[in-house]
Amino acid sequence: MIHTLKRFAALWLLLLSMQAAVAQQQLQSPAQFLGYELGQQFTTQNRVLDYVHYLATQAPNRIKVEEYGRTYENRPLVLAYVASDENLPRLEQIRENNLRQAGLQNGQVQGDQPAIAWLSYNVHGNESVSSESVLQVLYDLVNPENAQSRQWLQNTVVILDPVVNPDGRERYVQWYNQASNRGGNASPYAWEHYEPWPGGRPNHYYFDLNRDWAWQTQVESQQRLKVYNSWLPQVHADFHEMGAESPYYFSPAAKPFHESITPWQRQFQHTIGEYNRQYFDKNNWLYFTRESFDLFYPSYGDTWPTYNGAIGMTYEQGGSGRAGLAYKKADGDTLTLTDRIAHHVAASEATIKATSEKADKLKQEFRKYYSNSLRNPGGEYKSFVIKSSANSAGNLKALTDYLQQQGILYGYAANKGAVKGYNYLNGKTESIKLAPEDVVISMYQPKSVLVKVLFEPKSALEDSLTYDITSWALPYAYGVQAYAVKGKVDMTTKAPAAPAAAAISIEKPYAYLARWSSVQDLKFATQLMQQSIKIRMAELPFEMDGQKYEAGTLIITRTGNERLGDTFDTRVRELAQQHGVQLAATNTGFVSTGADFGSGSVRYLKMPKVALLSGEGTSPYGFGEIWHFFEQQINYPVTVLNTSYFSQVPLQEFDVLILPTGTYTKVLDEKTLEKVQDWVRGGGKLIALESAAGFLAGKKGFELKKKGEEAEEKAESKGKGDDKNPYENLRTYVGRERESLESEVQGSVYRIDLDKTHPLAFGYGDSYFALIRSADTFQFLENGWNVGVLKKNNYAAGYVGQGAKEKLQDALILGTQPLGRGQIVYLADNPLFRGFWQGGKLMFGNAVFVVGQ
Repeated sequence: MIHTLKRFAALWLLLLSMQAAVAQQQLQSPAQFLGYELGQQFTTQNRVLDYVHYLATQAPNRIKVEEYGRTYENRPLVLAYVASDENLPRLEQIRENNLRQAGLQNGQVQGDQPAIAWLSYNVHGNESVSSESVLQVLYDLVNPENAQSRQWLQNTVVILDPVVNPDGRERYVQWYNQASNRGGNASPYAWEHYEPWPGGRPNHYYFDLNRDWAWQTQVESQQRLKVYNSWLPQVHADFHEMGAESPYYFSPAAKPFHESITPWQRQFQHTIGEYNRQYFDKNNWLYFTRESFDLFYPSYGDTWPTYNGAIGMTYEQGGSGRAGLAYKKADGDTLTLTDRIAHHVAASEATIKATSEKADKLKQEFRKYYSNSLRNPGGEYKSFVIKSSANSAGNLKALTDYLQQQGILYGYAANKGAVKGYNYLNGKTESIKLAPEDVVISMYQPKSVLVKVLFEPKSALEDSLTYDITSWALPYAYGVQAYAVKGKVDMTTKAPAAPAAAAISIEKPYAYLARWSSVQDLKFATQLMQQSIKIRMAELPFEMDGQKYEAGTLIITRTGNERLGDTFDTRVRELAQQHGVQLAATNTGFVSTGADFGSGSVRYLKMPKVALLSGEGTSPYGFGEIWHFFEQQINYPVTVLNTSYFSQVPLQEFDVLILPTGTYTKVLDEKTLEKVQDWVRGGGKLIALESAAGFLAGKKGFELKKKGEEAEEKAESKGKGDDKNPYENLRTYVGRERESLESEVQGSVYRIDLDKTHPLAFGYGDSYFALIRSADTFQFLENGWNVGVLKKNNYAAGYVGQGAKEKLQDALILGTQPLGRGQIVYLADNPLFRGFWQGGKLMFGNAVFVVGQ
């Protein structure tokens, strides 16, 4: 009997070992699954996801896969959750526990709470090594034979996003796989190292997703950050690539650090760096730290998570879209895709290891971070007030929608008293009389650090050598009148009763009226056009029925729309309701002051056929911002033309031609430019943005001139005997980078003085806040309309070098030039920059739909 039991036990153990061996054989490595070693070729996104799903089917107790959205090109966006056998079934409890730790969900933490690390790969499509690396990282984490990963997962949940930007990645990978030699050609002159326009870096609409974390203008960002906000990890790492000649970069980051970054967050940057250093030193790999990549601008994959309580990091591997499978560097060494993968795998493992070994401290500091945010928020200002009565309903709704998207709490003024606050419009501290409908954002909330960063009028910049723009305050970006208050403003979360919409008592009015003050009004107008409803616009202010209407007011008359019959009123009213536009109705075309509706100053707005130039010579980002505006923001048709055949396009087919910022020397030669001018003279409208306007400056037929040209001519004509300090041009080489900033403006906010009587400025007051990113400005037009100008002392916020400050005064920013029967619109400032500068969108709409009509 005993002998039989022993035999049975031996057979049972043998069976278990055989089952384990079979299971291990079933869990294929990336190379076994794909049929090639990682680094031998680039893997398409569908195959990356095939392997992720394969692991989930083979190891369901260790990994869970979730599709959290789709891209513009309908590719899946996927997250992989990796945890221990004990923690994976309780992921939802762990998520809720984490929100309770942050004060964003009620209740007590239940059970043991692991630390949470979120790793993002391939936010820039042509920085494609990271999605190759994640395959190895996932295999190492899920592999039951990997004792090290089993240990890490005992107290850590790892969330991995294998391909943040699938559309951009596929654009790069598909091109490279077609262009490359078999096995890759390391010569830096080979075709495969010269990615064509627009490159794989951006997404479908050519937006940089790594600069969209805070603004969430793109569908990928919106869907991803909805999930991110439901987890709020303690650690977030973002994997990138940079120039092919560079070694690896990991934290600690470079200055400037935003002042809101806590000492603990700064310290843990060094801790993570130490973990990475050990991996890299062991393998004798080159790396650098504390250079180039700072923690200031709030919309990166390291800064935005940092302002949400995480330890945010950027990892940068040399290579990017230039390196391909192999690249011979200037020092004679060859950088291979295999090398790049190994580096990112090491950084991933170092991050997970650091999270696991420091989990208790991470959780403790995470709780402290959110507790301080709620009870003792930092910063000079404790409340921000948005005056309802002083702002358009459209802009106010756009801002509150954004706050909800960010998970930022807001309410309404609880008392009608007066408080003192910093007025964003004039930079002065003054008394504010509160009203129940005024929006209040309090710093006493879990996300107070993010509120401070997004609302502070002027961010403290400890070092001018920063990587991006230096000002972004939401009241400027959304064009709203707001106040920053040093004290706590009492508020209620209960919204005041909305004033009852004025009922339209006239069943079949002579005309409908709609004010012009926000993008919502622009959407309403363009949808009317697309439904063949004729609309007019008042060039002058007027009064009627006891109401005042500003220039730009839409007038939708029954006359001209008779063909629509009884559907006219239904269509107009339904579209107004759909876009939140308040309509008024009148039974007459006679006004008490101003111009009657039949006057020549009430102009018909026709539906323009719009063309937008793209391709070599244009900026992919500049083009993409305009393309996205038409297709995703106002849903209006635009025809995209390419520079490769532009000279052959019959321009008479279009009413408007838009030139995004770019380099046009090869695109618009003398003959083609003459053709464009002839088209404008015949009634066309040319809109030139930023450097496109600069290209036209000084050319025959264009009134625009660059500012400073006259001064340069005078300087050249001066005699040699002028008094001059012989030492003032002596410079030190080491200071060359910082010295160059003296003539730069790094995304700073300026108040632009407007001629509000001009159609380009309809819907605005006497000024508007613009995000200026270049000191290349223009002289006032002698034979045109200087609609938006910079005068002295128009600076509001952000870093501006001393040399740039001198240029940014008495300069043209927005102007129009009549040419024959047509118009040229010059936009030295890009009002659509990164899609988040809400206050400029109506200005661009005016340029397209109103100017010259």
